[in-house]
Amino acid sequence: MLSTLLQRHQASFGPVLPVDLNGPAVTRLDFTANTPQVASADLRDTAAFDDLVNKMLAEKNASIGIGGYLENRVIYRRSAHFGPGAVEEPRSLHLGVDVWLPAGTPVLAPLPAVVHSLADNDNFGDYGPTVVLQHELEGTVFYSLYGHLSRQEWRALRVGQVLEKGEAFATVGPFPENGDWPAHLHFQLMADMQGRVGDFPGVARPSERETWAALCPNPNLVLRSRYI
Repeated sequence: MLSTLLQRHQASFGPVLPVDLNGPAVTRLDFTANTPQVASADLRDTAAFDDLVNKMLAEKNASIGIGGYLENRVIYRRSAHFGPGAVEEPRSLHLGVDVWLPAGTPVLAPLPAVVHSLADNDNFGDYGPTVVLQHELEGTVFYSLYGHLSRQEWRALRVGQVLEKGEAFATVGPFPENGDWPAHLHFQLMADMQGRVGDFPGVARPSERETWAALCPNPNLVLRSRYI
């Protein structure tokens, strides 16, 4: 099982971002209906959404927000990309971890990798510029996804490109080019790409939680933040 493999190698992983995700500047952000200001906000206006994120951080005397794995969020109602819910169950279960921090922050390979695929998923509320890396540990191949990136560095990447552990290969993107979100990195692990290229569901239907959790283990096995 991928989770067990990752646990065995945790001590050898490098950071995904050049910041201390266990430091005093970090706080957990909750985007479920349990946070009143999120539940009542109109998040279709990205600038207003960005202001809300900054206010949530300021309330906790933090400059970096983190969290979201298997969180059943209300924020996806801002985009039809996740389903309107009228005919079928909308997607609202987050499969990655988000780190909310300034655009321009470098993104690093946490272990040796090959660029598996690239895509600019430019639907409103989607990933925007996206990188999928392929890794191998003990003969097991798995993948990591990085969403909401800047186009500038993303354009310089090539499929098959080899990355060393700790190598900066992208930066966190600003809105609207990042899929039109407040600046943050979506980081996700996948045991199997299921034939997908440059994209992978980052939000699932809550009724399918067990299936997707098995396919996408907790990214904090790599990030190792005490705030998750």
